[in-house]
Amino acid sequence: MSAFVTALCLILPIAALASRRLPVSTVVKLALMWTAIFAGLVLVVVIWQQVMNSSPS
Repeated sequence: MSAFVTALCLILPIAALASRRLPVSTVVKLALMWTAIFAGLVLVVVIWQQVMNSSPS
């Protein structure tokens, strides 16, 4: 995955939260949650690719 797409996947939800004029603490908390969700999905994809590449066909 390119760095540009990765940055967009992280920046767009955070920018949407910031534009709603929520308190800073709420934006930070939600941004951390979105980052954790994104990192979890990346981890699942990496593990899935390793399993698919290591299984004998």
